Amino acid sequence: MSEKSSVCIVGSGNWGSAIAKIVGQNVVEKSDIFETRVNMYMYEENFEGRKLTEVVNEKHENVKYLPGVKLPENVVAMPDLVEACKGADILIFVMPHQFVRQTCKTMQEHIKDSALAVSLIKGFDKAPDGKPGIAMISNMIEEILGIDCAVLMGANLAPEVADEQFCEATIGCKNLAEGEILKNLFEKPYFRCSICMDVETIEMCGALKNVVGIGAGIVDGMGLGHNTKAAVIRLGLMEMVKFGEMFIKGSQEVTFFESCGVADLVATCHGGRNRMLGELVIKSDKDRPNWTIKELEKEILRGQSFQGPLVAQEIHEVLKERGIVDDFPLFNAIYRICQREIPPSDFIDCLRSHPEHMD
Repeated sequence: MSEKSSVCIVGSGNWGSAIAKIVGQNVVEKSDIFETRVNMYMYEENFEGRKLTEVVNEKHENVKYLPGVKLPENVVAMPDLVEACKGADILIFVMPHQFVRQTCKTMQEHIKDSALAVSLIKGFDKAPDGKPGIAMISNMIEEILGIDCAVLMGANLAPEVADEQFCEATIGCKNLAEGEILKNLFEKPYFRCSICMDVETIEMCGALKNVVGIGAGIVDGMGLGHNTKAAVIRLGLMEMVKFGEMFIKGSQEVTFFESCGVADLVATCHGGRNRMLGELVIKSDKDRPNWTIKELEKEILRGQSFQGPLVAQEIHEVLKERGIVDDFPLFNAIYRICQREIPPSDFIDCLRSHPEHMD
């Protein structure tokens, strides 16, 4: 890397904007090691008759996806991906996971060979070349761009981070030097970062917790209480650990006790957008029974997306390929409810009959 590291944020939704606030402040406070300008790639949209990037750069606020939160003036929204990432030493990926592959291909010929990527994306990629299984987003970024990719995951609901409420995050990286660079970039007194080398487990937790979060929302939608939701969290965590044992070489159980694991799971099951989706699936089942997830998404999220249903589908395909769907009954029930294959009322039957309860 150069003497001072320049930073580009690839993505600009509510989480991207919340992290832009942190990064924008930190590069100024640590201008001895970081360039102070932060480019933020933003997919161009119209907002009240104007280009969204122009509004964001004028108001220093993401008026569509994180309204009411001021961004540092050194964070510059840019609609041209190539121009935004050119020359960057650190590339922060924070976007829906289904768009990452094409984004990386667009960037491929325009980034530094020495750059470091870090993924804040909570999802999976399909295994390459038609092979069964899943692949990590960080691995896909590495393969396309030819650079190292770390991850940052944790109990980080974007509005609370933007409001500077205390929280923790886990940085997953291949070596301590990369971890220290990213810790300098992300950590604030209210946003504490730990470093861990179990990268794929950390990333897996960030994806799977969104599926369990839908289950927690189903419980809320049915008007059930804290005890039932606690059962969903516990059984969901067990299936997450089991998934890691089966699909991630060297997965360490201790990693699930980092912020990326049980903490992120608890936060998502109480306040995340995928929890909200689960609740809305129940409510729409009563008055709009034919509504799809996409229709709910369009009405509620103003252009953003629920990641949980897509991850549920991806892992269902992997489990089906291996003939082990029945070993993950919670994941399977949530997938089938999202697909409208079974009524949400069947969810409690899934909890009652979970193998964990069998002698």
